[in-house]
Amino acid sequence: MSQLTHTSSADAPIVLERAAERKWKTPGILAFFSLAALLLFVIFERDGITSFRLATDSDFFQLPVVQLPSLATGVVITVLLFALTAASAWFTYSYRKTGLWVIAVFGVLFLLGFLTWTAAGETIPVPGLLLGALALSVPLIFGALGGVISERVGVVNVAIEGQLLAGAFVSALVASITRSAIAGLLAAMVAGVLVSFVLAAFSIKYLVDQVIVGVVLNVLVTGLTSFLYSQLLAGNAAELNSPPRFGRIPIPGLSQIPIIGPVLFNQTLIVYLMYIAVAAVWFALFKTKWGLRVRAVGEHPQAADTVGINVNRTRFLNVSLAGAIAGLGGAYFTLGSVGAFNKEMTAGAGFIALAAVIFGRWDPIRATLAALLFGFASNLQGVLGVIGSPVPSEFMLMLPYVVTIFAVAGLASAAKGPAASGKPYIKS
Repeated sequence: MSQLTHTSSADAPIVLERAAERKWKTPGILAFFSLAALLLFVIFERDGITSFRLATDSDFFQLPVVQLPSLATGVVITVLLFALTAASAWFTYSYRKTGLWVIAVFGVLFLLGFLTWTAAGETIPVPGLLLGALALSVPLIFGALGGVISERVGVVNVAIEGQLLAGAFVSALVASITRSAIAGLLAAMVAGVLVSFVLAAFSIKYLVDQVIVGVVLNVLVTGLTSFLYSQLLAGNAAELNSPPRFGRIPIPGLSQIPIIGPVLFNQTLIVYLMYIAVAAVWFALFKTKWGLRVRAVGEHPQAADTVGINVNRTRFLNVSLAGAIAGLGGAYFTLGSVGAFNKEMTAGAGFIALAAVIFGRWDPIRATLAALLFGFASNLQGVLGVIGSPVPSEFMLMLPYVVTIFAVAGLASAAKGPAASGKPYIKS
């Protein structure tokens, strides 16, 4: 027995070392982008000065235009990127996780280097770039919030695309008829609830596979809205497809802060509702009794049932709430952005919102940040196309989807969602 004990004690460090496997995925990804930076910013350098305009005419005070030499900036940033990659490798070698700050700083530096390289000789309006990114992110954020609530309660919400599209169609129709943007906003929430009602009924009550129901609902809503648009709206656009839009509401003082003022505090009502929704969902999910019940049902429905929580009713109500929030995102297309409904105008935004849920690890704040990243990528391809980027236009159109795939498959592949997500609950 003493020999066995001695052997176990001697082998303990070896066992612990084998248990704590070094995961080289993050250093590998950072090394790939560091090499890409070396290739683009240094080897295939572009001569010229890139100007970053940081202020607008309405700001309290004017910030100076920042001018960066393309080649020198590229060299400095490439060196810093390799240094961060080496730091990540050292953390991994020491059985430590690469800090989020390393990845964040790496991403900001790479983006700065890419913008300086691709816009050499041109001027980038930073407030305009951020304003466009936020505008494209709004429906993604609403959809991601709905996805977080739905999956936290145990239902995979693949139907976000359908909820956004239904909200966009109904809001345009109702607002055009009533000439009230508020009425259109409320109608969009009802439309989102109706789509989610079907998802909840089939997946919770009839135990149909949740992913299949979501895909079918997306196809159904796409076909139905396209048919109604052709038969109803196209020939009567003036009466049925010309909704009043929400105007911008500048917040005195805050809207004139350089850079962030015009972006965050000179927005429409829907955007301000988005700010409230993000904070409210986070607080309710993690700081209230309702949130505890939701998370319990999504993690261990049997245990939740044991303490008296009605699992299926909780899932049904919260999937409906998720649909209402996603419907608000759909209304933004017609009442805050485009101003009219068009066929398939969501263009896959629901699927990108679902990716933001996964990338954000089912957390409202992180999912919002992920949605902002995808919105920024979408707007970036438009801005770079205008200033004449050397990157082929076909690749620029792919950029938001490449970022989505990379984020989900690369950075979030190891993320684990709620344990009972996607699993129907049958009361024993």
